[in-house]
Amino acid sequence: MIDGFTRSRFATNGITLSVHQAGRGTPLILLHGYPQNHACWSRIAPTLAEHFHVIIPDLRGYGDSDAPPDNADHSTYAKRTMARDITGLMDALDLPRAHILGHDRGGRVAYRLALDAPDRVDRLGIIEIVPTGAFWANWDATLAMKAYHWTFLAQPAPLPERMIGADPVAYIDWTLAAWTRAKSLDVFPPEALDSYRAQARDPARIHAMCADYRAGATFDRALDDADAAAGRKISAPLMFLWAKGGFPAQTGDPANHWRAWATDVRDASCVSGHFAMEEAPEDVLATFLPFFKGS
Repeated sequence: MIDGFTRSRFATNGITLSVHQAGRGTPLILLHGYPQNHACWSRIAPTLAEHFHVIIPDLRGYGDSDAPPDNADHSTYAKRTMARDITGLMDALDLPRAHILGHDRGGRVAYRLALDAPDRVDRLGIIEIVPTGAFWANWDATLAMKAYHWTFLAQPAPLPERMIGADPVAYIDWTLAAWTRAKSLDVFPPEALDSYRAQARDPARIHAMCADYRAGATFDRALDDADAAAGRKISAPLMFLWAKGGFPAQTGDPANHWRAWATDVRDASCVSGHFAMEEAPEDVLATFLPFFKGS
């Protein structure tokens, strides 16, 4: 799926993750978002692997990783649980520390990891999200219409699962195209698009994706609110890339939300929709290569 990368599986935190790797040097872990998987990095990962040991897991519930059923408090797909999957993967690879770069849901896993295990994160990159609590707090009618999936997917099971399952490929195609700047599927590599469609055909993965958002509306939001009240901050240097046609741009000054959550924040923007790695790969590389190299 990604040129020059090899795939293997690693047991971690009670599940097994599918992981792609290539390159040498400082480890850099890339975490994808919804409704995608490791393939979303295919346009930038080979270049990053010229400079770093690049590690790309499918998050639990996505791609070829395990997709356990959700539990009553939605902690199975909480970002704290997913972050423990990643620290367990780091342990399996004998990596004390790593750079972390996350997009969308992977960005939420990334910043939760940086809060919960600050000694494991060297530098933190975030693409196209603001913190979960801040996003909920900034909802108005415009954002609610654009980000309707936050409430739709979080509805109790099995309502969204049954509705998506009636025509999963049409739902995924519509979602992907709607969040691009061009409103088109043409921005996605054909092999990546095929993999996004394939995982949507699996009822267990539809359930996992809904559970991811149920956690976001409950468990994750409660964690963020508690951390904000306690004044906890991310200590790792943080670089935030937001798209002028994406979700964070609808919240006013998106970088300002991160300044409340981290002690060292830089930001950049690009002309793109939500899927910057596929729509504007050159901008993503120009933003994060110097940052992760320490310049």
